[in-house]
Amino acid sequence: MPTKAQNPYLVTRDSPEDPLNPFNWPQRTKWAVTLLTSFGGMVTLMSSTMMAPALPDIGQDLHIDDATTQLTLSIFVLSQAIGPMVLAPCTEVFGRKPVWILSGCLYILWNTVCGFSKTNNVMIVGRFFAGLGASAEYAVSTPVLSDCWRPEHRGHSFAIATFLPLFGPAIGPILGGVLTGSIGWPGTILHHKAKKLRKETGREYYTEWERENKSLSHLLAISLARPCRFLLTQPLIQLMSFFLAYNYGILYIVQSTFATLWITRYDQSVSVSGLHYLSIAIGCIVASVGGARVMDRVWKHLKARAEGETQPEYRVPLMLPGAIIIPIGLFWYGWSAQARSFWILPDIGIAIFSCGIIVSTQAMQAYVMESFIKHVASATAASQLLRSLAGFAFPLFAPKMYQSLGYGWGNSLLAFMFIGIGIPAPLVLWKYGAKLRAKGKPQ
Repeated sequence: MPTKAQNPYLVTRDSPEDPLNPFNWPQRTKWAVTLLTSFGGMVTLMSSTMMAPALPDIGQDLHIDDATTQLTLSIFVLSQAIGPMVLAPCTEVFGRKPVWILSGCLYILWNTVCGFSKTNNVMIVGRFFAGLGASAEYAVSTPVLSDCWRPEHRGHSFAIATFLPLFGPAIGPILGGVLTGSIGWPGTILHHKAKKLRKETGREYYTEWERENKSLSHLLAISLARPCRFLLTQPLIQLMSFFLAYNYGILYIVQSTFATLWITRYDQSVSVSGLHYLSIAIGCIVASVGGARVMDRVWKHLKARAEGETQPEYRVPLMLPGAIIIPIGLFWYGWSAQARSFWILPDIGIAIFSCGIIVSTQAMQAYVMESFIKHVASATAASQLLRSLAGFAFPLFAPKMYQSLGYGWGNSLLAFMFIGIGIPAPLVLWKYGAKLRAKGKPQ
């Protein structure tokens, strides 16, 4: 690759302190960008579960059965599996901001269509395309963090960026129940810099990402294929996809059926049932605050122990407490609900479960980001494909599972399966993570 000394028209960073480098932006600017994308994710992901308390009313109004009604909720998550596979590569070609803005417009348009739908078909189509727009959260937020924050500071930023969007599915049913009852990418920055220099001087300045023999269509074709290549050729992505899928699947089983528990077993109103989602929010807050501090401290400790050397496996240790907390929460929630215990006991169980989900998801997503730092958007999209498919599929069999097994054995089944999957995961990644990355084909 040519250097600045070899070619004076190559546009690079002026220095390590270049103010155009997002790493060197003021802290307030970094946090503003992080919070902006995170709040955007929170708002769009509210839609994924906001319908949960209203599902019985929707089924009655649209004259559809329970399974079809559940599909109107889950189809949103299915589209989130597809969207990032296209949107994430586009962020690596056109930049983060244009993709984020256009996707937001798509979300607003189709969510409005859902609000005025009179038939189930219109509702499902609207939910699907609204989910495509909302999926920009998965294509933009994590790459923005890698753009702006150095590794030793990513713990706090990642905790906030992960917590707020996951807070959306928790707070969405609260609002739904009440209503029913009553960024630029670094390569893009240098591209604009080179374009400005070409205009001012008339000389052919270019960046390392720009090649005379690579047209926009060629670059776009390569980028669009990259998430699929990651998923097909990277053993680490395949493994992380499997772990994230089960995490997300049981999260959506619990969140999509939580309101039904209070309506059918505790005879509470739709509005009151939505308020119980506050327990999920509390669990998320506790995990976010605690996980942020621990993630950065573990990174710094392991970096110091390795005399300044870093590796993605430094994000793995936080997966283990999450893997232990999740089944504890499932057992507690399931059997207290089965026994119709005092309402606060199931809420405590669901809060513990939510805490574990946040901690483990933060660590897993941070691990993927550190492992594929040059193509964060594509790697994130690839790792989340199965996760979103699981979020779509799992809630579809949840009502039948609880009808057959009850809340006690139903959640125990989920917990036992998670123990078999979640406990070995961090141990495998800690020991074999580097070998798995080495086996992947160069991208």
